[in-house]
Amino acid sequence: MDNMLVIQPLVALIAGVLILIMPRLLNYVVAIYLIIIGVLGLWPQLGSLGT
Repeated sequence: MDNMLVIQPLVALIAGVLILIMPRLLNYVVAIYLIIIGVLGLWPQLGSLGT
């Protein structure tokens, strides 16, 4: 859970910089951000399924 607290702000910062540099990337940046946050949210649950 601690890793997610560190990764989310980093991903948000990178996404914000990319949107400022190239506003046309907004759709892709938002989609990638949502996918990453979704995978990180499911990651601990995926590890506990095998036990």
